Amino acid sequence: MKIGIIGAGNIGGNLTRRLTALGHDVAVANSRGPHTLTALAEETGATPVPVEEAARNAQVVVVTIPLKAVPDLPAGFLDGAAEDVAVIDTGNYYPQRDGRIAEIEEGLTESRWTERQIGHPVIKAFNGTYAQDILDAPRPQGDPGRLTLPVSGDDEVAKKAVRDLIDQLGFDTMDNGGQDESWRQQPGTPVYGNRGGVEEIREALAAASPERTAEWRA
Repeated sequence: MKIGIIGAGNIGGNLTRRLTALGHDVAVANSRGPHTLTALAEETGATPVPVEEAARNAQVVVVTIPLKAVPDLPAGFLDGAAEDVAVIDTGNYYPQRDGRIAEIEEGLTESRWTERQIGHPVIKAFNGTYAQDILDAPRPQGDPGRLTLPVSGDDEVAKKAVRDLIDQLGFDTMDNGGQDESWRQQPGTPVYGNRGGVEEIREALAAASPERTAEWRA
């Protein structure tokens, strides 16, 4: 599968490592330019590209950058992607880093905000996952120690593609409904950073409150 990854931090870098190891054709980009990704490319076999080219022909695009940087993505960066491209949003709103984003403070979910910035539906996944777990925690299907990741999104076809990819990576998934329910995955909720299995994640999603705690508000 052709996969584009925008952002080469902890999550983006480790997804690059795992997805190339699984045989996927990965293009990776960051804001500093392809020349800064030489070591990651040599390690993994991924192709370093400018952000404008990361989605070219991609069936899956992962956007894994600080929320404050999302509006600065190049206009039309998804134009060259496959027609049915699934866009994964791993982002979280951290006011201390991102500044105050009024729409999110007023109740818009983080991923809905991201959708509005890029003009394309997204699937929210990996936002509460520890980056090192992407490398260290994969387990085969049926393993009782397999971790479960929540996934939200309105596009059921794209959501299935993402859930299938996560299964390949060695994790179970829990469907958290559409983007209007994705607040259940946001920072400060019981599922955020939760390393549980299916039942633990189901219960954590059900226990979430839509009210952000003071720690997660600007």
